Amino acid sequence: MSIRHLFALFLAAACAVGPVSAVQAADAAPPKRAERPPPEPGKGSNTGLPVPRFVSLGSDKVNVRSGPGDRYPIVWQFVRRGLPVEITAEFEYWRRIRDQDGAEGWVHKNLLSGRRFALIAGGIRNLHDDPSQDSTVVMQAEPGVQGRLLNCKDSWCRMEVNGRRGWLPRMQLWGVYADETIE
Repeated sequence: MSIRHLFALFLAAACAVGPVSAVQAADAAPPKRAERPPPEPGKGSNTGLPVPRFVSLGSDKVNVRSGPGDRYPIVWQFVRRGLPVEITAEFEYWRRIRDQDGAEGWVHKNLLSGRRFALIAGGIRNLHDDPSQDSTVVMQAEPGVQGRLLNCKDSWCRMEVNGRRGWLPRMQLWGVYADETIE
């Protein structure tokens, strides 16, 4: 056995690297540093989407952190899938969000959804059959009721709440901008 093979055996045993043959240890090239590919569009630090923008929570439990990363502490947890939130900043795979009360924190982008929801704001609101105050009221909803946004045109939005659909003025909702078109 050559000195090279003896040295490789000694090195493998000293480093406790597991079952490595003398030839493998001696002939192994140093590991290459993994190159990190640049983020793809829509992934990583810059999605190209407008900020701020509304999205919804895509999970029943969403941890909100004090900063953009797992090393930051969890400051609270949302437990309501579909809750509308506003993205106010992006950093790599993290999004700073704001809720309807103005509280902000960071969540991983995988916990968010592009499906649009809104909350009834203010007092009890009438949802109408058509986008007009003169149309038939199909239901009433209390403040904080969450519904899926179906579409918004002009100053009215159509939403679905518990399987029922109706129109109401967009200014009575939190989760949609005044000039935003949703189809």
